[in-house]
Amino acid sequence: MTITQAVLAQRLKEAREGSRITQEQAAEALGLQRTAIAHIEAGNRSVSTIELATLAKLYNRDIVAFFAEDGVTNEEDALVALYRIDTDFRDNPVVKANVTRCIEICREGAQLEAVLDLSRRSGPPAYRLDPPRNPAEAVQQGEWVANEERKRIAMSDSPIPDMADLIATQGVWASGATLPDQMSGLFLHHPALGHVILVNFAHSRTRKRFSYAHEYGHCLMDRSQPVSVTTTGNQNSLAEVRANAFGAAFLMPAGGVTTFFRTFDKGAPSRQTLHVYTPMEEETQNSPVEAQRRPVPGSQVITYQDVAQLAYHFGVSYKAAVYRLKNLNISSQAEMETLLASDHHALSYLKLLRLWDEMEVEKQVMPDRELVSQVAYLAVEAFRREEISRGKLLEISTKLDIPGNKLVALAKAATAENA
Repeated sequence: MTITQAVLAQRLKEAREGSRITQEQAAEALGLQRTAIAHIEAGNRSVSTIELATLAKLYNRDIVAFFAEDGVTNEEDALVALYRIDTDFRDNPVVKANVTRCIEICREGAQLEAVLDLSRRSGPPAYRLDPPRNPAEAVQQGEWVANEERKRIAMSDSPIPDMADLIATQGVWASGATLPDQMSGLFLHHPALGHVILVNFAHSRTRKRFSYAHEYGHCLMDRSQPVSVTTTGNQNSLAEVRANAFGAAFLMPAGGVTTFFRTFDKGAPSRQTLHVYTPMEEETQNSPVEAQRRPVPGSQVITYQDVAQLAYHFGVSYKAAVYRLKNLNISSQAEMETLLASDHHALSYLKLLRLWDEMEVEKQVMPDRELVSQVAYLAVEAFRREEISRGKLLEISTKLDIPGNKLVALAKAATAENA
């Protein structure tokens, strides 16, 4: 396919930003000034074959991807790009086998949906945002998208019981997986797969919940790239800061946090001046009635047990709750530092009330339970409609790692109900 210089320029820019590489770093790789990269990405300067090959390697992209229709090459490109991002994907056989299995299950699911003539998994809407220029703008964008997304799916300010389940209802494959230790999660998408979110199943329950929310933020805000990963090495990039802000605001909406503290009559200013309007003011020109509200001294102090209860309520870690209070201006910098220093008290408090295990200890469940259940349902439905054979059903059961004879028996039972 022949593409214009402007289209190539845009794809190069998106590839660089998706790889978390600055214009200065790209210019250094080419031995050029930063302004040369700016001109290339603006479409004002052509790029040579050698330069393009260098940039493709730097951005972890196949060079043909820049010239393919709609920016997509073959089905393997997304997976190949994923394996290039971290050596553990290539060199660790356990990680590679587990991630490959999850991707294969997603591919089976996408094919079953096509067989069943279901609507394509277009997923949630993509929020088109300009790249953030600084951390403050990244936080602002992430929180705005979180608020808009909650309104879109009519969640109000309630806690989210199960993040994987919620993501699945939005047309995104979601699963726990064996990932490199330094990786919290990843977002991957491809026309043949749809949208895929994998999180590190070895992490604590609250961390996995946050990782699901974080990667969902990438799905909403960073969909121009086939792969986004979250590691300890890139956590300070603006895209990661934005996704973190999204995750915190999505799991702990401002209105929900405020309502929680109001239940305990906390979080209000130490002194409030209240004005009461009366229609008579407009005729008499008198001043409005003024009242002073002064809570009992010390009653508005938010302590570690308040934050621990807040963390339990929203299913997040204690530290995540502390930082959220600071971002909402409910606590000051000094108060935040005091609360963070009391994390050991919060842990003891949660353990004493037998809340810790419920928050942090994963029950004996399959890491890919959500993913397997969705694809198993599609397979049984396809068999019931005689769209797939018994042999294909057995093949799918092998990929899902569930007993084939039992899946076939259940599929036949579903078929018999309509006989």
